[in-house]
Amino acid sequence: MQPIKHIAVLTSGGDAPGMNTALFSIVKTAQQHGIKVSGVRKGFEGLIDNDLVTLDCKSLQQTMHLGGTVLKTARSERFRGDAGRNLALATIEHNSIDALIVIGGDGSFRGCLWLSQITNIPYIGIPGTIDNDIAGTDYTLGFDTAVNTSMQCIDNIRDTAESHNRVFVIEVMGRDSGYIGTYAGLTSGADSILIPESDEDITYLVNKISDYHSEHAFIVVVSEGDEIGVEHICEKISTVNPSIDLRVTKLGHLQRGGNPSAADRMLAIRLGVHSVKALCAGESAKMVGILNNKVSNTPMQDVAKQHVINEELQGLLSVFCR
Repeated sequence: MQPIKHIAVLTSGGDAPGMNTALFSIVKTAQQHGIKVSGVRKGFEGLIDNDLVTLDCKSLQQTMHLGGTVLKTARSERFRGDAGRNLALATIEHNSIDALIVIGGDGSFRGCLWLSQITNIPYIGIPGTIDNDIAGTDYTLGFDTAVNTSMQCIDNIRDTAESHNRVFVIEVMGRDSGYIGTYAGLTSGADSILIPESDEDITYLVNKISDYHSEHAFIVVVSEGDEIGVEHICEKISTVNPSIDLRVTKLGHLQRGGNPSAADRMLAIRLGVHSVKALCAGESAKMVGILNNKVSNTPMQDVAKQHVINEELQGLLSVFCR
């Protein structure tokens, strides 16, 4: 394998707190190995359009505490086709890029697999998504921050719910994974948590809410990927207990923003350092992640799949919310 002299790094898909910290970590580590790092703006779109910037360690140090991504991000429809991928390959060759680091979720990693069909350039993935739905790592960048943001919002809503003896149905993000709903719901003392991994949660909720008599607040946390949907859940609640004073809150994209937590910053630092070291050691087509608090490398073809709620967490839901 030829020595790596130039790494390109991009952030792709949805933004996640901790991405900027990871960029700083990558550049800091690469600097110690004498490797140049270029940032690709707007994900795979920037790779297609040859939109590259040189990343400076000092400048990135001033942004590592910020949410979002200074490189910007996007979902690229053009990269799904051969024409877009060939343009991306031309950018790689034109700039003498030796290796690629991609920070994103399962869609971003599919993009890596597509690119590997037309070039042998080594690449490493870093899991960056608040949904925590990537196999091969216990936690993804942004998940801890999103949970803390959601938990704080639910705590705030409880104050007003308690003052008025109201029932609040609160929708959190997570797509097809119930991790944010489970963590934020449990840590905020939610009375009911509905997640995509279980189709029985609505039955537990209906049984509990039918006897509710407005003595205290009643908090229902719903993952956005739950097939039943917030509107149908509200209809069910109103049907079994028409006297309820019901409110709905969708937390939405505020969960994706905000300064990354200490846990997310530390995760970004560990994965950023390891991604560069993995490339220097000749690794490729791997995702760096954390399993049992140890950094691990997982083959990319094994990570582009769902990471769902495990039995232990399901057991906690049974104790507290069912």
